Amino acid sequence: MKTKILLVDDHKIMRDGLRALLEKHTHLEVIGEAHNGRVAVDQTRRLKPDVVIMDVTMPDMNGIEATRRILGEAARIKIIALSMHADRRFVAEMLNAGVAGYLLKDCAYEELIQALHTVMADQTYLSPVIAGILVTEYKTRLSKPTSLNPTPLTPREREALQLLAEGKTTKAIASILSVSDKTIETYRQQIMKKLGLHSVAQLTKYAIREGLTSLEI
Repeated sequence: MKTKILLVDDHKIMRDGLRALLEKHTHLEVIGEAHNGRVAVDQTRRLKPDVVIMDVTMPDMNGIEATRRILGEAARIKIIALSMHADRRFVAEMLNAGVAGYLLKDCAYEELIQALHTVMADQTYLSPVIAGILVTEYKTRLSKPTSLNPTPLTPREREALQLLAEGKTTKAIASILSVSDKTIETYRQQIMKKLGLHSVAQLTKYAIREGLTSLEI
């Protein structure tokens, strides 16, 4: 039986390259693609893949939120984070969201195949670099209180915050989230109050620090 794969990355050239490489293996089948997390959630519902290869930083909805959504609806799906980011914040948030594997985009192709086999065997795969980051983080947490506190924001507020940080207007965000402009303004006020922030610039810095978005988008 073939392993059905959904590719999620905001760069088409990356998706095309992965598809070409993966389809060399007769036991692997790429059944769909998505250019952001929001589309990935919809595609997962429709296509029901076995594995999602997920980028972390994408516009509209990042890989962290998409992973939470997907696994909240279908825990059987295996998600492998394939990212350019080795920052501990991104790694920690993706692992907390429930990914079964985390690799860097500069990894060898053979490592991705190994990761696919590993997660399909119900095991977790972490690239050596990522494993090293987690060991360092663990040692740090033993010596002092962790800074990785759970966000006080709701999932909907996190969605709105990412879109705000990406510079989208209130009207555009309201359209994306299918709510009124007034609701978005309410979200903005609630987010600022919860975080103790007072400007969009501060919100943007917070969103980047928390891994909701990045300067590369």
